[in-house]
Amino acid sequence: MSFKNQFFKIQYLCNVNSNKSKIDIRSLSLNALQEHFVKMGEKSFRAKQVYEWLWQKSCISFEAMSNISKELRQKLDENFTINNVKINNSQFSADKTIKNSFILHDTHLIEGVLIPSDDRMTACVSSQVGCSLTCKFCATGYMERKRNLNPDEIYDQVVLIDQQAKQNYNVPLTNIVYMGMGEPLLNYANVLKSVERITAEDGLNMSPRRITISTAGIAKMIKKLGDDQVKFNLALSLHAANDIKRNEIMPINEQNSLDALADALKYYYAKTKNAVTYEYIVFDNFNDTLQDAAELAKFCKHLPCKVNIIEYNPISFAAFLNADGDKIETFAAYLRKQGIITNVRRSRGKDIDAACGQLAIKDKEKAEAG
Repeated sequence: MSFKNQFFKIQYLCNVNSNKSKIDIRSLSLNALQEHFVKMGEKSFRAKQVYEWLWQKSCISFEAMSNISKELRQKLDENFTINNVKINNSQFSADKTIKNSFILHDTHLIEGVLIPSDDRMTACVSSQVGCSLTCKFCATGYMERKRNLNPDEIYDQVVLIDQQAKQNYNVPLTNIVYMGMGEPLLNYANVLKSVERITAEDGLNMSPRRITISTAGIAKMIKKLGDDQVKFNLALSLHAANDIKRNEIMPINEQNSLDALADALKYYYAKTKNAVTYEYIVFDNFNDTLQDAAELAKFCKHLPCKVNIIEYNPISFAAFLNADGDKIETFAAYLRKQGIITNVRRSRGKDIDAACGQLAIKDKEKAEAG
C-alpha cells in the first residue's frame, strides 16, 4: 500500500470513533438543519448561512466560515462532520484530459475525468463505487459494487474537477456527464439530489441542460424520470438494437428488453418532451454491419433522438476491438441518410485509461499490490 493511501486509511480509522456520533451535515435539508440549530439554541437564520457555505461556496471546513461566530463554529465541529471527497491522484493525458482517482471518507476510491475540448469543458463523474451491471466491454463492470455515492460525494467531484479546469486551463466547467463508474439509475434518489444541488440557485447554479445522465437501460426508472419531469438530458447506452446481441454484451437487457426500453422512452418523452441520445460503440465484427445500422435506425424512430457513435477503448478483461474507421464512417453515413442526427465521438484520455469504459481504479490495484 502506498504511503498516501496508508495515511488516508490511518486517518480514517482514527476518525471513526470521534465522528460516529456526529451528523453528516450535508445529508440534511435546510429545514432539517434549521431544526438542529434551534435545538442547539441558535437562531434558525444561522442555518441558512451555513447551508450557503456548504453548497454555494463549497466549504469543507467549519473554521473557514468567516461570518459565523467562533462559538457557533465550535458547536458545529462538536455536532457535525463534513465528509468531503479528496483527490487521491491525477493523471494527465497528451490530449489534455485529466483522470482523477478520488478518495472518499471511508477510503473507497472512485474515478472522475476532466475532458477539455474546443467548445466545452466537461466533467465525467461517478455515481457508485464499482458497478453491478457486468457489461462485458466495460472495465468498471468487472468490479464489485461496494455502495452508492451520496449526493455530496457526486457534488464534490464536480467542484474538484471545476477547480482543476480553472487551475489548468483557466476555463470553468460547462458540462457534466454522469458517465463514470456505476449505473446512475440504480442510485436514483441520490443522483437526483446531486443534480438538485448542482443546479439550485443556492447551490452551484448550473443549468440542467448542461447535465447528461447516462443509463445502461432500466425501463421502470426511465419512466420514473418522466414522472419526475426531469430537466437534464438522458442518454441510453444502447450498443446494439438487437436483443440477442445486446443480451450478450449487456446482461441487464435480459430484464429490460429493447421493446420495454422503447415503451419507457416513449413514456419519458411524452412527459418531458426531452429528446434522447443513444450511445453506440461500433465493435469490430459484432455490431458493425449495415444490418446493425438498419436495426438502430428502426429503434431511433420511436422518438426524437440523436446517436453518438463512440470509439471503443479495449480493456484487458475483454476481447472486443473497435471497428476500423471506414466501417464507422459507413455506419454513420447510413444513419444520416435515414435522417438521424449522428456524431462520431473520438476517445479522449486513452493513454491514461481515462476513456469511455476504461475506469477501473488502477491506482487502488497498484497500491494493494505494493
